[in-house]
Amino acid sequence: MPIRRKRTAKLIGRLLTKDQFSTGVPNKRRKISTKKSTTKKAAKRSSSTKKTSKAKKKRDAKAKSKASTSKKTIKGNSKLAQLKKMTTVVADTGDFHLIKKYKPTDATTNPSLLLAASKMTEYDSLIDEAIRSELKNKKVTDTVISDICDKLAVIFGTKILDIVPGYVSTEVDARLSFDTKATVAKARKIIKLYKAAGVKKDRILIKIASTWEGIQAARILQKEGISCNLTLLFNFFQALACAQANATLISPFVGRILDWYKKSTGKEYKPEKEPGVFSVTRIYNYYKKYGHNTFVMGASFRNSGEIINLAGCDRLTISPALLEELETSKGKIQKKLDRTKSKKECKDPKVKVTESLFRWEMNEDAMATEKLSEGIRKFSEDLVALEGIIRDRVKKSLKKGKK
Repeated sequence: MPIRRKRTAKLIGRLLTKDQFSTGVPNKRRKISTKKSTTKKAAKRSSSTKKTSKAKKKRDAKAKSKASTSKKTIKGNSKLAQLKKMTTVVADTGDFHLIKKYKPTDATTNPSLLLAASKMTEYDSLIDEAIRSELKNKKVTDTVISDICDKLAVIFGTKILDIVPGYVSTEVDARLSFDTKATVAKARKIIKLYKAAGVKKDRILIKIASTWEGIQAARILQKEGISCNLTLLFNFFQALACAQANATLISPFVGRILDWYKKSTGKEYKPEKEPGVFSVTRIYNYYKKYGHNTFVMGASFRNSGEIINLAGCDRLTISPALLEELETSKGKIQKKLDRTKSKKECKDPKVKVTESLFRWEMNEDAMATEKLSEGIRKFSEDLVALEGIIRDRVKKSLKKGKK
């Protein structure tokens, strides 16, 4: 019995010691052993941390080299590089640096792009050049301001032609969209300005809104050897009328067509099912089936999916943001538009478009009527804003001259 009591007491003592440690009651022996084990663990942790950091550095270095290699690979095999093999890529910007970066074949300008450029200080010298060239007297009139704007457009166009190997598009005043005679006169003036700058007319596209009057102006200009780009095109019969006028090129506005349908129907569209993509495809197939020489240049894109679904189109004018997206993305692009398949794809009969048919079809197409009018108003507003900036600059330069 005494032996059993001693063993029981020892056992109880051990249990009490464990319980004291777990509840935070001091236990000298435990404290000492804990300190030793903690020091060992810390040493192990520091050595493993060093090893981990070295391994991490090696992984980071490998990742960087892989990234630089993949960037080179993407550039050579990017969606943009593939697209350029199927379609003539046009830069939809007046920014020289961006045109140099993406190396398009052609470039296009309009009042909106010129207005944006005029607000950038790096182009101040070009504005000053246009003012000095056209400000022949001290009296500032609307005609003088208009002349300066024309000169500025030509200066921008000339600089762009130093970068691109193909065409540059220069737009006629949108306020002349319903005046055939005035449009022809303005186009001839622009060509003369380019000639004075040493640029031949075979590198210029005169941009004209696709109104009936604008299309008739293009008919006259094309006969004189002045190439025309019929812009703000939203309707199939607009396209047919342009082809009959032998226009060099048309610009159907893919994104703006989508904008109208999304707002009108409340629906979302996949790129391959978009009404704008369908419109360009239909026009392209009709032109190729019936032997029209007018180039189709899709414009005004809202996403890269629209562009990819029009791969193979004669030309596509693309904004810098979408050019960047295409250049930095991989994935195989398939040719969607193919002249060899156009006869089979086109279901439209050949149509001769008269003025009455043109006006009726536009009347029946709410989207085309609204978007054409809206586009003309927007370009006009931007031109007026540009004229305001020019007017202020002229006044400042005249004040400096007086001093």
